[in-house]
Amino acid sequence: MEEPSPETNYTKPLGVRFIEYIKGSNISYKTHQIIVLIVTFVAYASYHAARKTTSVVKSTLDPASDVVSLNSLPWRRRPFFWILGDGWAPFDGSDGTVLLGEIDVAFLAVYAIGMYFSGHLGDRINLRIFLTTGMVGTGLFQSTGWPSVVAVVGNWFGKKKRGLIMGIWNAHTSVGNITGSLVASALLKYGWGWSFVVPGLMIATIGLVVFLFLPVTPESVGVSEEDESDSPKKSGAEVTAPLLISSRAEVKDQPVGFIEAWKIPGVAPFALCLFFSKLVAYTFLYWLPFYISHTAIDGQYLSDAAAGDLSTLFDVGGVLGGILAGHISDRLDARAITAASFMYCAIPALFFYRSYGSISLTVNVILMFITGMFVNGPYALITTAVSADLGTHSSLRGNSRALATVTAIIDGTGSVGAAIGPLITGYISAKSWSAVFTMLMGAALIAGLLLTRLVVAEVAAKIEESRSRRGSTSRSQSVVIDV
Repeated sequence: MEEPSPETNYTKPLGVRFIEYIKGSNISYKTHQIIVLIVTFVAYASYHAARKTTSVVKSTLDPASDVVSLNSLPWRRRPFFWILGDGWAPFDGSDGTVLLGEIDVAFLAVYAIGMYFSGHLGDRINLRIFLTTGMVGTGLFQSTGWPSVVAVVGNWFGKKKRGLIMGIWNAHTSVGNITGSLVASALLKYGWGWSFVVPGLMIATIGLVVFLFLPVTPESVGVSEEDESDSPKKSGAEVTAPLLISSRAEVKDQPVGFIEAWKIPGVAPFALCLFFSKLVAYTFLYWLPFYISHTAIDGQYLSDAAAGDLSTLFDVGGVLGGILAGHISDRLDARAITAASFMYCAIPALFFYRSYGSISLTVNVILMFITGMFVNGPYALITTAVSADLGTHSSLRGNSRALATVTAIIDGTGSVGAAIGPLITGYISAKSWSAVFTMLMGAALIAGLLLTRLVVAEVAAKIEESRSRRGSTSRSQSVVIDV
């Protein structure tokens, strides 16, 4: 086996080099893949943990309820139920929910704008350094996360079972939301400021882990799939493999432009679909704990901390939804059909949660779980497997330098919707939560409809494939009869 060049050794992260030093030998390709999955999983989970804090703190800043009878109830506190406090200026006024919505849009607007620039930069500089810098920073730097982690994972995993692998991997979003909710809720009793400080320290610390251990590409650490037991070389394909690698390396040096990336087939419809899908998902991300604490469940109101804890079940459902969407899309080889089907199923789920979620805590939990599954399923699929598929589309002729740019375009467009949803919710929730859910159901419907052309194309391809198989079977039977 040819020794790696000094330059390749030099680009290995310090943590990887330390592990190899302790082990006394080089790390295999599959071990690198495991490291990539774990490090990027923990990294982006910390992004969402820091992002989730705002939704938990909202009820402390603006506890005013639109239920008039609330003020007439005597102060009482139990392990899970209490009457809301006085809040914090200026959020304790009549326009408190509007101000909270404007805070959401301020962050998410900068995030969406930063996403486009982050993808462009991510295809041109070292993703490990880029991701580390973003994790130590905040605000605009939050947008460095998603294009970077998807590009790195896409560099290490091919399309085979990509939907299932990335569906499981994308659980980091829900794990981060759950962690952020639990940490922020637990720290509320010490003052809501600590709910921001601790997750911030967590993400900065994990950023150092990324710097020390994340291998960006197989080439950067001097390994390839050919070193594994199932490599083309060991199965008798010595001549083909080097040609493929050489061809990829030639094209890879040229990053794809922003406009060129938009022209890749499928990018625009999936990006627009994610606009509405993320509008729904992020409205829940930023407003669900607030909604729960301001809605009587079985005649009682949950405390801020209990509402934050309960809202994590939405993300638990999201974990299952992401895995199911990825697995189904792999089995069907139909990303658009899967995503659209989930979005259509989210409509009745939203309706039932709003209409019957207040009956009892048990009913609320079940309906919240189901809603999370259908809302987060397509969101997870589009931002992971679909983005990686399109970032390595056949029209790019093997150029993997489009991964971060395509991911940024899709998720950046989705982030615009993510900013608009919470903003609109801040205005209309003060008058009617039913209107909020009507908006969310409409957004889910539009998201599904935007994929109609791709769905039709996938259905047509499936029909053609089925006819070809039947035709091939008929010809085989005819040959047997003739013989």
